[in-house]
Amino acid sequence: MPLTTRFQARAVQLLLGAMMARVHKDLRFTDLPGPAGTLQVETGAGPVTCTVYRPSGAADTPAPVYVNFHGGGFIVGRPEQDDHLCRYIAATAGCVVVNVDYAVAPQRPFPAAVTQAYDVTAWIAANGDTGGWDGSRLAVGGHSAGANLTAAVCRTARDRGAFSPRLQILDSAPLDMVADPAAKLSRIAKPLLTPSLMRIFTGAYVEDPAGRADPLVSPGLADDLAGLPPALVVTAENDRLRDEGDAYAEALKAAGVPVTHRVFEGVDHYFTHTGPVPAGKEAIELMATTLRAAFADLSV
Repeated sequence: MPLTTRFQARAVQLLLGAMMARVHKDLRFTDLPGPAGTLQVETGAGPVTCTVYRPSGAADTPAPVYVNFHGGGFIVGRPEQDDHLCRYIAATAGCVVVNVDYAVAPQRPFPAAVTQAYDVTAWIAANGDTGGWDGSRLAVGGHSAGANLTAAVCRTARDRGAFSPRLQILDSAPLDMVADPAAKLSRIAKPLLTPSLMRIFTGAYVEDPAGRADPLVSPGLADDLAGLPPALVVTAENDRLRDEGDAYAEALKAAGVPVTHRVFEGVDHYFTHTGPVPAGKEAIELMATTLRAAFADLSV
């Protein structure tokens, strides 16, 4: 990896990491229960620490489980930025939520994060008795870079046949790492994501441009999408990533995958964290209700 790319990525981690982890005060859901503990999962790319959230109240049967991957351009390791989502989903969807602290670049470039994301999810699917959840009723989702990892986990799960998520949630996902970020246009003059920042993300995560067409890096370029789990695809009208998210939703539909796709108007990338609050709450509620329906579907 060129030293310039490494230095730029480290600078983003050090200077912007805390800012990128901020959540609008009216989206924090501090009235809902917080983390119930942590667990560590051994993977093919090293141990991974996960934070666990549990639904309130006793139940006659183990609750389903949702595996969450945070965003941060593949270089910011701040799983706590999704605390509000994990709280709300555990309480509203009635499921255990496992928030994954996966490896980030430039220290650990691709495929470390994908390996960890898949291995953690496979372990969760297979170890419901140990964890106190129903591993047969499992869903996976993420935000920004975490949504990219979600797509990679679902693809790998389909190809290996070890488990089958009931739902994948893709929120503001980067799905084409080959295209020049400058060609990814926004509907507003100054969107949150700039081409220079996006190039730092991509260059740190996958140094060799030839590797960026890998379907585990650029799921939106794959042409074999049949058999993937049902999807909830959330895109933001003013996001530079909106078009590739919209296109992926249509490609999944064309491949026969059940898809719920919602474009939220008047908002930019990461609005589920930074607002506007009404749109952020509506999107998070959509995620929770879609999960609840997927877990309740006895035909799956």
